Amino acid sequence: MAQKINPLGFRLGTTQNHHSFWFAQPKNYSEGLQEDKKIRDCIKNYIQKNRKKGSNRKIESDSSSEVITHIEIQKEIDTIHVIIHIGFPNLLKKKGTIEELEKDLQKEVSSVNQRLNISIEKVKEPYRQPNILAEYIAFQLKNRVSFRKAMKKAIELTKKADIKGVKIQIAGRLAGKEIARAECIKKGRLPLQTIRAKIDYCCYPIRTIYGVLGVKIWIFLEEE
Repeated sequence: MAQKINPLGFRLGTTQNHHSFWFAQPKNYSEGLQEDKKIRDCIKNYIQKNRKKGSNRKIESDSSSEVITHIEIQKEIDTIHVIIHIGFPNLLKKKGTIEELEKDLQKEVSSVNQRLNISIEKVKEPYRQPNILAEYIAFQLKNRVSFRKAMKKAIELTKKADIKGVKIQIAGRLAGKEIARAECIKKGRLPLQTIRAKIDYCCYPIRTIYGVLGVKIWIFLEEE
């Protein structure tokens, strides 16, 4: 059962919480949902656009810098609070960046009377986040590093974090082979069918010269 459903949705309400906190009438629910998606897409596009400007960095810092783990949206009557959880907020700490981002987001807000309040929260243990590991693997593959070496290096990065298990799977035309296949590497425990087990998960596409590769990462954090 746990192999056929998203691990985050499977645990929603137990170990996993919603990332949007607001109430709306049934007729206005779809508009609020679309507004949340526009806000998240605008933030991600803004960071990706500004990341391309900085090209002279080391592999370790460029592969995992400015990676958003998740975005929380809290809506009140006249205010929308946007909390960006990010691994290494180097870009967003620059002067004038938040003001510029607020102007871009204000265009996506349906109600003119609502004002935006953006705050940045740095993730304490970035290598416990599957999105940061997936971004690291993507950066390695785009630089022609062997996919097995990239997966093993990502597993080694998790040693710095306090986790109980991790699983990484890459599928597609690996190493440019004609036939697509899936490769997997696992370390530690991963009880996917245990609802009280707090498991973080992400699915990340990587565009390479051979086609699109899909990366899936499961991280077993703790058991409640």
